[in-house]
Amino acid sequence: MNEQLVKQIGTRLESAHRLLLISHLRPDGDAVGSLLGLGHVLQSAGKEVNLVLEDGVPKSFHHLAGVDQVYREAAGVYDLVIVLDSSDVSRIGEVLDEYGQPDLNIDHHPTNTQFGRINLVETGAVATAEILYELIRELELPISQPAAEALLTGLITDSLGFRTNNTTPKSFRTAAALQELGADPSYLHWKALLERPLEAVLYWGQGLSKVQKEDRLVWTTLTLEDREKVGYPGRDDADLVNVLSTISETDVCVIFIEQKNGSTKISWRAQEGFDVAEVALKFGGGGHKPAAGATVKGELEQIVADVLDETKKILS
Repeated sequence: MNEQLVKQIGTRLESAHRLLLISHLRPDGDAVGSLLGLGHVLQSAGKEVNLVLEDGVPKSFHHLAGVDQVYREAAGVYDLVIVLDSSDVSRIGEVLDEYGQPDLNIDHHPTNTQFGRINLVETGAVATAEILYELIRELELPISQPAAEALLTGLITDSLGFRTNNTTPKSFRTAAALQELGADPSYLHWKALLERPLEAVLYWGQGLSKVQKEDRLVWTTLTLEDREKVGYPGRDDADLVNVLSTISETDVCVIFIEQKNGSTKISWRAQEGFDVAEVALKFGGGGHKPAAGATVKGELEQIVADVLDETKKILS
């Protein structure tokens, strides 16, 4: 980690009293874990910290300490605005509309647009939580058990239980250090990746019944009607994309999740050697080579056709 950058961040954190921490829409475990982890650390350092997720915290992370302090809107004046785990400001929603350019951008996505006044973007990290752990240690700030649990959740979820091909020895060393600080990896793995409500499984059924495969490409859709039929409360795919990615003889999978505002959320997963972030960028999204996403306005049927056409190009 760049020593000069760490010092610059440390100076800004030390001088700030009231801080705003934000992460992206439809937050995953790294978004929630990074937000809560850094939030706990800064609160322990005597800072007043506001945590904001425009879509709120998914139920699968309600076991983490501090979720009751996460709000959907920001209010007031802040000395420092920090955005976590977001490749660009459009992924955050409307939270920043009245605050302008964020002071600090901490992220691990290769497609990050460097939108902060200060940008700590480490693309070799498996999760933003991994970057935060190193930064916190460099700044010699204490990490409580709740902070360790939040950060380990970020590591576990973004690496799919340390199974993604960007998991490194450093990822395991970070996880071990967080376990030594009191985080229980088996419990956190179960809560974040395995346990799910019945509605999520029924929602999977809607998508699985429509799975299509062409050569080594697999895809399906989840419509608003599917969501309403089974009573699934979220706006995501309940991690169905990771189920599709396990289908044998498949290099790339895509899932389309219809949203209420006339748009569709798209998620890609790919085997090693294929870059779906390249495809996501063409639709205004981003991510990593093996995992990327985008949100596109328009009719679902046309979006599916356009996205599949572009995705097939990386397979030819």
